Amino acid sequence: MTIYNLGSINIDHVYAMERLPKPGETLAATDLTTGLGGKGANQSIAIARAGGQVVHIGAIGPEGGWTRDALREAGVDTENLREVATPTGHAMITVDRAAENAIVLFPGANREIAEDQIAQALAPAAPGDWLLLQNETNGGAFAARLARDAGMRVAYCAAPFDRQAVAGMLPLTDLLSVNEGEAAALEAALPAEALADVARLVTYGAKGAAHIDGDKWQGVAAFPVTPIDTTGAGDTFLGYFLATIDTGKHVPEALRLASAAAALQVTRKGAAEAIPTRAEVDAFLAQRA
Repeated sequence: MTIYNLGSINIDHVYAMERLPKPGETLAATDLTTGLGGKGANQSIAIARAGGQVVHIGAIGPEGGWTRDALREAGVDTENLREVATPTGHAMITVDRAAENAIVLFPGANREIAEDQIAQALAPAAPGDWLLLQNETNGGAFAARLARDAGMRVAYCAAPFDRQAVAGMLPLTDLLSVNEGEAAALEAALPAEALADVARLVTYGAKGAAHIDGDKWQGVAAFPVTPIDTTGAGDTFLGYFLATIDTGKHVPEALRLASAAAALQVTRKGAAEAIPTRAEVDAFLAQRA
């Protein structure tokens, strides 16, 4: 099957800090790294490196051609990327010595994706294929309705969290992906019955993750590692989980592979470039058998 990802593409500027700055405070960074990021791009690369077939639908600015090349080199189908006049989205990420981060995001071209582009990209999709969405692009609800009409399954990463966007997307969602904080915000903002028919993938950082489907709860512990940078860990987890489920594997195996991939990812600097290959994940698991 194929996973179609209507996803953001960002240029990440990652600043290493002794600690995160307080409001009104200026601190000098100890290092700067620039690379490919964005929740959508991270998730597409994770899917591809997990062995999945992924088509990325998105937009970049005139200076973003290298991001297209990086996605393609990672195994992502980039035929449905368009160049627009608006600059490529970018993020300014500060990371402290404990690997905690704070992020400022400029959406840029990610908010310039045309409906005709989405429709054209999804035209070849078959029943049972996945559509993956986040809150970093426009067009999510439009794409989800097209996907449902085509018999596709919809996975929705509700980040950055927006109550109104989530409420509108839930009726169109088969799998909802959130972290611990987003799950709490979701439960506070919406009645329990709104979540009754939606399977949820919840990540809890160092405490592990869980797949919740009605009354069925399946969890996985996090692998103990020393993190360097947690940026993109949740995207890696979701990408690996979805790629594994798409091949017909069961939830426990998908959770275990995703947990291992995220554990490896946080031991490396960066976002997309830190995502491990399936061979690396298999080797990691073999060492811990």
